[in-house]
Amino acid sequence: MNNRAIAINPENPEQFIEIQPETPTPGDYDLLVEVKAASVNPVDTKVHKGAKKNGLQAPRILGWDASAVVLETGSKVSGFKAGDEVYYAGDITRPGSNSTLQLIDARITGHKPKSLDWAAAAAIPLTALTAWEGLFERLNIQDAQEGKTLLIIGGAGGVGSLAIPFAKLHSKLKVIATASRPDSVQWCLDRGADLTINYKDMPGELEKLGLKQVDYIFCLNDTDGHWDTMAKLIAPQGHICTIVENEQPLDMNELKLKSAALHFEFMYTRSMYNTPDIARQGEILNDVAALLDDGKIATTLNDTLQGLSVETLTEAHQRVLEGHMRGKVVMVY
Repeated sequence: MNNRAIAINPENPEQFIEIQPETPTPGDYDLLVEVKAASVNPVDTKVHKGAKKNGLQAPRILGWDASAVVLETGSKVSGFKAGDEVYYAGDITRPGSNSTLQLIDARITGHKPKSLDWAAAAAIPLTALTAWEGLFERLNIQDAQEGKTLLIIGGAGGVGSLAIPFAKLHSKLKVIATASRPDSVQWCLDRGADLTINYKDMPGELEKLGLKQVDYIFCLNDTDGHWDTMAKLIAPQGHICTIVENEQPLDMNELKLKSAALHFEFMYTRSMYNTPDIARQGEILNDVAALLDDGKIATTLNDTLQGLSVETLTEAHQRVLEGHMRGKVVMVY
């Protein structure tokens, strides 16, 4: 089977080009898969931005979220066989899913939800893992007492769309999500948010609800821009988790006085450092697949583009860069 991919053009990193890489050979823990659909996330556009800034020696294939069919398995793979339908968020250090064939570590791969088509499944993995790890492994909200509050900044985005129902299913917290437009407000409420507020004046909006502070904050966009507000709003001994890197130094004085904790969530940590618990990501994806198949959560797919091409990938990146998407955009190959 011929391999075809869309990659960043090293001669002009602003642009994508079509290439034909050789068919890769699976390593010990690898699956060789035929990609059926891939979604585009902010990480795609950030890596592309970095390539434009720093240059490339060779074409770089982006794309991490995907749904696929297993073609071959490595010698140490267990739990998968040729013909299995899978979904995964990939490994940022390896060639991505904007390709018809790809190698993926079986330990960070889950069995595709049976109830979802290729596009709906491809919308899930990266955001599900980010939301799950952020909520349950960084913030540990499953241990929170009843009456505590969680503020999700960026409730209608890909991660927020899953963080809301995860929090409602697996904690006793009151969930407050930020949303600024009527359609975004409804999107958050439909996914289980107890309340929504406008991010432009979070202290004022919370005060209208009778709240001066919150116990947990999950920041899904603009850490720099929201930092002072988060430091003000977090309760003494509270917890903040952000998935967005800061570009400016963060003033920790208020957090220090409050004995508040700051956590970072980066979904690629396990695969990047081959951590001893790397297989936990495959387990989470299988747990999420069960929630989807049981109808307890819904896919966050919002827009589907047809075909793997320079044009569709460029359009998908543009939609993510606009920053107003609800849910996810997916390309079906």
